[in-house]
Amino acid sequence: MLSTESEDEKLQRHRKLFLSIDNGKSGQISLKSFRESLKSQNHPLKDSQYAIGELFQSLDTDGDHLVDFDNFRRYVLQAEQQIEAGFRVLDKDEDGKILKSDVEKYLKTTLGVDPAPEEVDVFFESLDNGHRGYVSYEEFRDTLLLMPRLQGSRIKTAFRFFNDELENLSSEGDVTVGDDILNSVGYFLAGGLSGVVSRTCTAPFDRVKVFLIARTDLTSTFLHSKEEIRHIIEEQKHQELAESKIKSPIIKAARSLYRQGGLKAFYVGNGLNVIKVFPESAIKFGSFEAAKRFMCKFEGVSDPSELSRLSTYSAGGLAGVVAQMAVYPIDTLKFRIQCAPLESRTKGGRLLFTTAKDMYKEGGIRLFYRGLIVGIGGMFPYAALDLGTFTTIKKYYIQREAERRKCSEDDVKLPNYLVLSMGALSGSFGATVVYPINLLRTRLQAQGTFAHPYRYDGFFDVARQTIKREGFPGLFKGLVPNLAKVAPAVSISYLVYENLKGLFGLEVK
Repeated sequence: MLSTESEDEKLQRHRKLFLSIDNGKSGQISLKSFRESLKSQNHPLKDSQYAIGELFQSLDTDGDHLVDFDNFRRYVLQAEQQIEAGFRVLDKDEDGKILKSDVEKYLKTTLGVDPAPEEVDVFFESLDNGHRGYVSYEEFRDTLLLMPRLQGSRIKTAFRFFNDELENLSSEGDVTVGDDILNSVGYFLAGGLSGVVSRTCTAPFDRVKVFLIARTDLTSTFLHSKEEIRHIIEEQKHQELAESKIKSPIIKAARSLYRQGGLKAFYVGNGLNVIKVFPESAIKFGSFEAAKRFMCKFEGVSDPSELSRLSTYSAGGLAGVVAQMAVYPIDTLKFRIQCAPLESRTKGGRLLFTTAKDMYKEGGIRLFYRGLIVGIGGMFPYAALDLGTFTTIKKYYIQREAERRKCSEDDVKLPNYLVLSMGALSGSFGATVVYPINLLRTRLQAQGTFAHPYRYDGFFDVARQTIKREGFPGLFKGLVPNLAKVAPAVSISYLVYENLKGLFGLEVK
């Protein structure tokens, strides 16, 4: 026997090890708390969600997603038998000591690894805790005990992890880019794709909203130019009876758009919208995850789920501001295109470049950023309320369900219908609160166009003129179609985002 400890001593050692990873001292370890424990101990696996998941699955011998001491001990007893067998293979002269040459030979001949000398040095020093030039069985056992057997070898797993903290093993045991990098890229990609799907599905609502915002009276929902005014008057005479029965400005706007451009009229600017929304949504969701991790360091907590509501809402606001600043010029250009005459012969890409060229001639680069301060002023509270409210509701639901089902929070998954409902609620709440700011910003961006010929000196001037012409209700013009767009748009965005996070294997917090 390599170990001389008694059964009672072995039991006490196992119990002490279990208590060292049971941070909550509850007698049960969830996957989430296991991750936190390894991170707090600076364990080599701390940054690999896959490896930790594989190890936890081995610990969870009864498959209830919680590890108690009985589960833990069953795993440890089996693992120690395997580790002892491995030690005997390396210890050729059976003196109870493993030398560096023994490790290097085993890696090359048995595991088929061709390590560099410095890699062998790093691995051996990690095993040789006593710095005596050899590794005892106890050192070998304690180092490998909490290592998963990826590709059937704890030694190979440990060798890879000890040699590069930025690299992790994939499900096939191959070295891949670090989880943090993959997670960051994954969050941005998931956010971008969710934005594209959401915005395309709700483009008609956005088109009607901009149509109403740009016009300063309800009768102007009919686009017209001086050249065609007689034609439109004649057309109105024929439709006077039908129009008199329609009191909703939204329906009037929709009918007007359809008459002048068909279904395509509802998607004017959507191509530019997609170009804009992918980076915007990617930056928003990616920055939100990054901001939450930053807030964790600021508050001294290890997990975003432990953040205070203030920090969660602040992270959402910061993410919205970063995204808004990144895509603001595209946003301005989109509004300008949507305010162009539908009867114009200039279409598609030509309209895009012509509008951009005319804007640059009119006011240079600064024109593309007109209303930026107002936009940021509206985006921070909107993104804070949207992302913060969704995260808060989601956290509350998961905690309640975990308590009700008596399981780990990691095992609670949001059903899609709840994701849709939560997204609609959080998005509508944020959009309603900041709508007047966004309306004034849009008019600043669209000023001087065919649909909105008025000119403004700044935020206070556009607010003054809007209230003077339309009263305080004018600050909420287009709110209904905006909410009709926001509710499904945000719902779809969160639905796609949450599902893509699961598909990409990202850590869901």
